[in-house]
Amino acid sequence: MSFFRYILVLTLVFWIGGIIFFAFVEAPAAFAVIPARNLAGNVVARSINSLHWMGIICGLIFLLASFIYAYLSTGGTHPFAARNLLVVIMLALTLISQFGIIPRMDSLRASIGTIDSVPPSNPARMQFDALHVWSTRVEGAVLLLGLALIYLTAQQLAAEDR
Repeated sequence: MSFFRYILVLTLVFWIGGIIFFAFVEAPAAFAVIPARNLAGNVVARSINSLHWMGIICGLIFLLASFIYAYLSTGGTHPFAARNLLVVIMLALTLISQFGIIPRMDSLRASIGTIDSVPPSNPARMQFDALHVWSTRVEGAVLLLGLALIYLTAQQLAAEDR
């Protein structure tokens, strides 16, 4: 049982910790240190792809471990507990970003070239900027849901110890 509890916590640490590192350390550092914004954007784009795959894998492992833990525990958590529903929402948002928003941004970036060389009034640039706003919102929502999930999971696991 303790192995599955460990997996629940570990997957959250990887996923949410990765988002925190990406949002508050890597992306700002890339744009501050790399002199060409388009190159910094390439680094950040590559990183968000890896971050999304890490989140997808962690989310699926979390769900599997949570279902097994619920099945094995006596009076344990129902498989469709709030923590599992939060993970499903987080996975859905991550998939929307990975397979919907990011590919459209990549396509626009490829067609435009260097984003900063295009005037902000350019329709393709406006579309890119709007998608970037949505990408940030979706990632922020996953982070907030993840923080709530960490709290909820910690509470549920502590209650089961009592």
